[in-house]
Amino acid sequence: MIVGVVGAGTMGAGIAQVCLQAGHEVLLYDIDDAAIGRGRERVEAGLERGVARGRVPADDAAAARARLRNAHTLDAVAAEADLVIEAALEDIELKRTIFRALDGLARPDAILATNTSALSVGEIAAVTSRPGRVVGLHFFNPAPAMALVEVVAADATAAETVDRAVAFCRGLGKTPVVCADSPGFIVNRVIRPFTLEALRFVDAGEAAIEDVDEAMEAAGYPMGPFRLMDLVGIDVNLAVARSLYAAFDEAPRFRPSPLQSAMVEAGRLGRKTGIGFYRYAADGALGIADLPTTYAPAHPKSGGAAPAARITARIELAIINEAYHAVDEQVAEPPDIDRAMRLGAGHPKGPFERAGDLGLRVVVEGLARLARSHEPDAAGRFTPAEGLWRIATI
Repeated sequence: MIVGVVGAGTMGAGIAQVCLQAGHEVLLYDIDDAAIGRGRERVEAGLERGVARGRVPADDAAAARARLRNAHTLDAVAAEADLVIEAALEDIELKRTIFRALDGLARPDAILATNTSALSVGEIAAVTSRPGRVVGLHFFNPAPAMALVEVVAADATAAETVDRAVAFCRGLGKTPVVCADSPGFIVNRVIRPFTLEALRFVDAGEAAIEDVDEAMEAAGYPMGPFRLMDLVGIDVNLAVARSLYAAFDEAPRFRPSPLQSAMVEAGRLGRKTGIGFYRYAADGALGIADLPTTYAPAHPKSGGAAPAARITARIELAIINEAYHAVDEQVAEPPDIDRAMRLGAGHPKGPFERAGDLGLRVVVEGLARLARSHEPDAAGRFTPAEGLWRIATI
């Protein structure tokens, strides 16, 4: 198969590398030759790392390099590609412009895919004359290492297109999970309480940053919420939080924290700036950082620090509840959500698996107590999802 990759940044280069290693020929396009050159360097570096670590045979890496070609125009991509994967910046108007151009150039049987992590696939597809052949393929970063791909089916996406996209992802050695074109898809939505509830403990003066991280890591999560935000980029995390808050009509459970805004305004974006919730040295050492002087807790409380068990329980209950909300809205099926959260977020268990461990009655009773608590917007944040309530009360 010939795969066109539009956008040679970190994600585009990673996707190109994955396709090359699976035996596909790749046409790599970006706005200028310098951008394509940087993308090729990223692919080369990725293949070299694979060889150095013994994961990619040297002969296979050489063959993969030979299958990578530069494409200097969208016309060149569209003329040959069986599948085009757009991996441009997360700007819907930019993506719509690219898809509008591809629609007039690509073969009628070609599939057009967007790697968006949060934007509406349906809105992107709407500018084309072939919405049935447009699908979301949300790879996770770094694409060569992450097993999950969310295959996002918009209302107009044809079943054949979804089937072909799933088969393509499996051929890459990835695990595809099909979901509806809903804000945040699966992972970016269901993981939201992991960071937002963590931030609310700090906003309320109930826990320090390191206390929350240590509690979640002790519960089996590979990285605490604040270390995760530093890794991803606090600005990126805030942008997704704001996007979901708007998409869900400002539902209280999606409300961003003032601490996120204060961090971004202070230029403290995490690892990429050397300071976020932690400080990062050149040798990788880290230590906790003071919070910005412009930040004031939104709902300070008294009564001492929250114990680790309470931190873990509240965050996990909120994640389970969001997963049930997603099922109620037919975003995806429970096994797929569990699989996505394990592979895409690194959670030790999916939310439905965790709910099964706890017992649904325990989950509902725990959420009901939180919904009746003095937490700000408690009912809006913790009222059990309809499906969860219905199952647990049978």
